[in-house]
Amino acid sequence: MKNVLVIYYSQSGQLSKMAESVTASLNESEHVKVDYCPIKPVTAYPYPWQFYPFFDAFPESIYMNGCPVEAIEPQEKEYDLIILAYSVWFLSPAIPITGFLKTEQAKQLLKGKPVITLIACRDMWVMAQEKMKLLLVDLQATLIDNVVLTDQGGSLYAFVTTPRWMFTGKKSPFLFFPAAGVSDHAFQDSRRFGDRLLVALENDEEKTGKPLLTNMGAVSVDGKLIGSEKVGTRSFMIWGNLIKKSGKPGSVARKVVITIYVVFLFVLILTVVPLNILIRRLIYPFTKKSIEESVREYEKPSGR
Repeated sequence: MKNVLVIYYSQSGQLSKMAESVTASLNESEHVKVDYCPIKPVTAYPYPWQFYPFFDAFPESIYMNGCPVEAIEPQEKEYDLIILAYSVWFLSPAIPITGFLKTEQAKQLLKGKPVITLIACRDMWVMAQEKMKLLLVDLQATLIDNVVLTDQGGSLYAFVTTPRWMFTGKKSPFLFFPAAGVSDHAFQDSRRFGDRLLVALENDEEKTGKPLLTNMGAVSVDGKLIGSEKVGTRSFMIWGNLIKKSGKPGSVARKVVITIYVVFLFVLILTVVPLNILIRRLIYPFTKKSIEESVREYEKPSGR
């Protein structure tokens, strides 16, 4: 009997749905026992979000401060495989998942274990996963695979559909915009990863420390967005520091700085971002090789 632990934080329910889809085949097997442990912050984050609480979480997200979380209740003392499902907040792992990974319980559970990460988000997740890799190294865990499902419709549509979903809870399609979030088809298709994991577990492949989901299209990095993520991360670090220094979460002073930042962000999106996209397209023939190398690196360990 193989024991698999699924640890997840799902604010909207999207990550729990992904975790269930990926592990469906494992649940159907008599030779695998799957335990699901949701991460619960001591102070719950709202869903749908309100404007200021959402941006108030920005500094702590980018600086990966985490938050107090309740202890999870795994049913076994030892697990053969750990699946860690998380969402991306401000190009970083969500605060609750970071909070959990900094606990002593996380160290005890993950130390020396093979870990597979699951991400469901917009198409900008690379920097968050790089930070996740560092967290897992600190825990002495071994990242063997990463599976990413991205929102339907692409970046341009998601600029509208994702905020609408976050702030109103409305996910359905409207006008010419598709539904927000990951498509039902993508969730259904992700069951194939569980099929492969079942075979791997039956053959003790998880013990090798090598990827189990290679050549399955587990991840697909958009090379055009790597530069934007790096620039965005640097900008977030600067503004995150300013907001943190302005006051405690929820304070009036902090709300003032947040308001200034949001205005700056919208001006940036309307002016600098389009110009940046144009420039990157013009220089792409000269940077194509280095971008392709970066894509291959960021798609590890699973690859396409």
